[in-house]
Amino acid sequence: MNIVGAMIAGLFGTAVMTLLMALAPMMGMPKMNVIGMLGTMATADQGTATAIGTVTHFVMGVIFAIIYAALWSLGIGSPTALSGVLFGLVHGLIAALAMPMMLRMHPRPPGMSAGPMMVTGLLVGHVAYGLVVALIYGQFVA
Repeated sequence: MNIVGAMIAGLFGTAVMTLLMALAPMMGMPKMNVIGMLGTMATADQGTATAIGTVTHFVMGVIFAIIYAALWSLGIGSPTALSGVLFGLVHGLIAALAMPMMLRMHPRPPGMSAGPMMVTGLLVGHVAYGLVVALIYGQFVA
């Protein structure tokens, strides 16, 4: 397993996912401000919340990329496009199941919807994340 490669892949995967979330409203999808949701769990100050949310989101992206890489190193799939899409799909399904609970627990919910379009957006974002992580990480272990 290549930890540095996984970390780099996680940063790129998270960047792509974050870009897709930012563009979601332009594609008819609901606002998916995961950075805002994560940050406002810690503080109501918008500037501080954005900083905390951004760091938290990218750290989580790196951690999940390391988990993906560990699974691949154990022989559970391999860092290919198909495996990345499948890992991202499973990851997205888990996130979709957890999102309504997170919104209910949130002290300052940011006005995000937990409806079917949000689930679709989460799945698309996580599939893109998984694909990017697999393709980039695969270059480190090829």
